[in-house]
Amino acid sequence: MIVVSNASPLIALSIINSLDLLQTLYGTIHIPEAVFHEVVIRGAGRPGATAVAKTPWIVQRAPSDQQRVAQLLTLGLDQGESEAIALSSELSAGL
Repeated sequence: MIVVSNASPLIALSIINSLDLLQTLYGTIHIPEAVFHEVVIRGAGRPGATAVAKTPWIVQRAPSDQQRVAQLLTLGLDQGESEAIALSSELSAGL
């Protein structure tokens, strides 16, 4: 099953030292660039930043449909959420 994540599950599981549960349950996790930026760059020094940056089973991937991302942004979603939804749709993610 293809799984795409936004920032919240990555951060929450990192806080309780359980990020590895995602790998146990799903193997590879895909995240869009905006989620990587939110967790690793803007979140430097916070829970999840180092783990997400160094974890090989979390794969950063950009959504190709930027028009869809822009449409989602107009609905009030943030960049990471919008990219995660667009990427999930593109990959036909199951979760």
